Amino acid sequence: MFIPPMLPVEHPHPFDDERYIFEPLIDGHRLILAMEKGVVRLFTRHGRDITDQYPELHPVPVLDNSDIVLDGEACCIDPVTGKIDRDAALDRCKLTKPLSIREASVRNPAHYIVFDILRYRGRDVRSLALSERKKLLGEVLEANRSISPAVGVEYSGVALFEALRSNGLGGVVAKRKTSEYVGGAKDPSWLIVPDYDYTVVQIAGYRKHRFGWLVKHRDRIAGVLEHGIPSAHQNAFLGVSRKLATHEDRDFVYVDPAIHARVRHRKWTRDGLLRKPEFVDFVV
Repeated sequence: MFIPPMLPVEHPHPFDDERYIFEPLIDGHRLILAMEKGVVRLFTRHGRDITDQYPELHPVPVLDNSDIVLDGEACCIDPVTGKIDRDAALDRCKLTKPLSIREASVRNPAHYIVFDILRYRGRDVRSLALSERKKLLGEVLEANRSISPAVGVEYSGVALFEALRSNGLGGVVAKRKTSEYVGGAKDPSWLIVPDYDYTVVQIAGYRKHRFGWLVKHRDRIAGVLEHGIPSAHQNAFLGVSRKLATHEDRDFVYVDPAIHARVRHRKWTRDGLLRKPEFVDFVV
């Protein structure tokens, strides 16, 4: 059974509040796990069935093997750095050949961090307060090598944010203890506080068929910037880009990278690209 996941609203800064539970922001692959009569199915946040891509997550450590629906994040741990490798988790869902999937599950196994329970023994528990759902989750789910409940703290959102930042992790999620689970929509009862990096990039081109600026950092392609750019800034760049154009191909018009912009982003990919970049302003 697929249930659309509850989505957080972004918050600008960490905070302390006794009404909230604070959890690490896991930079992985959001999954809904449903088990019925011992059969496990895995769904992306958009409802795509990717059960076959994560065979190591099928043994679910529920004490009585009861029917259950869980919400969590699948992640892979880099064996060298010990940090979460978001790219590895997303790469896993793209594999289709059984042998490749099996090899990946052994070489770089995923771990499913469970932060909510939505159904149990045929009962929909989404209307329970988060604190009650957390208690139920702790009672019915044991940890094994591939699945474990999320760790959270009460009140101390700032301290947790700073501790995660010092370890290069991505921020915190703040959840009201009294919140019900509202699937398929953003709800202010859950707040995401990302730890952004800020970088100055050069605009090296623009897409021909849909909006997006090709950007460089230290003379290397760093991705496509398409979010957070006001229409006035888009028009201002378009007005000067014709004079800066150097050549083009099927997808891009390339320009002299004379215009710089400041962006915020969620760290970097393993390929040296900006992760989820957003425009802040032009740099003069």
